[in-house]
Amino acid sequence: MRAILNGVIVAGLLGTAAAAADRPRNVILFVPDGLRAGMVTPENTPALAALRDQGVNLANSHSLFPTFTTANASGMATGHQLGDTGDFSNTIYLAKPIAAQAGTVTPFIENDAVLGEMNTVFNGDWMNEETVLRAAAKAGISTAAIGKVGPTLIFDHTDRTGGPTIVVDDETGSARGIPFSAEMQGLMAGRNLPLAAPSRGENGKAGDATTPGTLVANVAQQAYFAEVATKVVLPLFKAREKPFVLVFWSRDPDGAQHNHGDSLGKLVPGINGPTSLAGIRNADDNLATLRRALDELGLSDTTDIVVAADHGFSTISKESATSPSAKTALPGVPAGQLPPGFLALDLAAALGLPLHEPDASAAPVLAGQRPKLGNALLGPDPKAPDLVVAVNGGSDLVYLPKGDKALAARTVAALLEQDYVSGLFVDDALGSFPGTLPLSAVNLKGEAATPTPAIVVNFRSYSTGCANPETCVVEVADTALQQGQGMHGSFSRADTHNFMAAIGPSFKAGFVDALPVSNADVGQTLAALLKLQIPAKGRLIGRPMREAMREGTSDAPVPQAQAGTLRSEPSPSGLTTVLRFQQVGDQRYFDAAGFPGRTFGLE
Repeated sequence: MRAILNGVIVAGLLGTAAAAADRPRNVILFVPDGLRAGMVTPENTPALAALRDQGVNLANSHSLFPTFTTANASGMATGHQLGDTGDFSNTIYLAKPIAAQAGTVTPFIENDAVLGEMNTVFNGDWMNEETVLRAAAKAGISTAAIGKVGPTLIFDHTDRTGGPTIVVDDETGSARGIPFSAEMQGLMAGRNLPLAAPSRGENGKAGDATTPGTLVANVAQQAYFAEVATKVVLPLFKAREKPFVLVFWSRDPDGAQHNHGDSLGKLVPGINGPTSLAGIRNADDNLATLRRALDELGLSDTTDIVVAADHGFSTISKESATSPSAKTALPGVPAGQLPPGFLALDLAAALGLPLHEPDASAAPVLAGQRPKLGNALLGPDPKAPDLVVAVNGGSDLVYLPKGDKALAARTVAALLEQDYVSGLFVDDALGSFPGTLPLSAVNLKGEAATPTPAIVVNFRSYSTGCANPETCVVEVADTALQQGQGMHGSFSRADTHNFMAAIGPSFKAGFVDALPVSNADVGQTLAALLKLQIPAKGRLIGRPMREAMREGTSDAPVPQAQAGTLRSEPSPSGLTTVLRFQQVGDQRYFDAAGFPGRTFGLE
């Protein structure tokens, strides 16, 4: 009888162990927006450095190109590359007016109301791929996304009711934001936390050509988000006694690096001054707060933490010797510098096309003027433009709504004349052009629901020289921010090299992962940790980072990475777009691209 009883007990224990193995882990995705890998040190970032060194150092990390926030949020959220998600940059052309942003057809999509309207325009889901949080919520897993407006909502953007996913961002408490559920309202009141998020305050002030920007990090707003996460959301999830996934998107260091006032008009120190460093430390403090809460709640042993910045960062240059717009006197633009909207202005001049303002009721942009936000509609009829420019920063998007191949050829020729251009990528459907590579080469041609750009224009980048040259890179940027402030979006290695690391029960300890990984892999890794099988519409899918996990690699050899280079046919003037990449199986990871001598990372 005792033997039988012991057998029952053993079988029960084995069954319990098997059930525990099948149970998804708790997962936190922590996104320090714009954190450069080279800035993570024990002195700058003790919490991030400790997590990296004690867990998995994802040293060979990659942002998706174009290296912008919402684009990479879409990769993390779905596990797909941008050709499938259609989130090609922070500002994109939709071909339809967006009422939430004054009827523009080129909306800036870090905006909850705009994201909601985009769902309506594109059959209920503008990204056209199910997100990990949406799939997790359907599977009964508790879900929340907290932090910076725009990318936070992208993780579960199709439901705007406040449930099942808890969404807290800059617009929480306003008519534009996602509401709190009655349960969350009660819990917030119990903790004496306001139902409206605080503003960025001084951190949101960018200054202008004569007034320096902010000198402070985004401390107060992010402290609110951290309190909501640690005092309300995590305790709630623990009480539910089921697995959870929490996304925490820290606006810093991105916000501090963009708007800093440490280097007005100067390339040094650029984004390496005290304000940027304070933003980096602010993100580090938020991570430390989350980890302390996990310890206090007894959740550390069952919670995996993945840290992934959306992109790297560079200092802004407004210099060009070839641009006609840089030689034109324009209000608020220092003499000799590129104005916001320089790409649209220069193309309008080169192509002989009238220019209209998509962000001001399609008003004409006259001589001595510039587009309000830099975006532009080119052609005689702004309601049926021949060419559209969507301005973003270290790279811009050019659309040809009519698919005019002859205009595409003229546009490429005009772009190749400018010294600020470093690499062009053209829609495969328009044909092949010397000096350019196709969009498909960089995973920008897929099953996207939104219009696909005709041409992606990468801008010049270089290092000013410092102990780690990658941390002091400068890039030409099409932006209203000033020379000396911060930007990203280019195809330099400074912008593609985001910080990534992981720690927790599913991950190896003290392990340096030499394989290349990307933000699309982050999305697939989250799905693997949560044991989700998510159907895909497109085929541009990342891979789970199983080599970094404790289980999953014992039955198969660790894959090997190979380096590769893709070169375009030279243009008539000898310019060649070069793409440097690494490959694991059929997955490509893009290090840098552009014209050799004009892109950092192609040396």
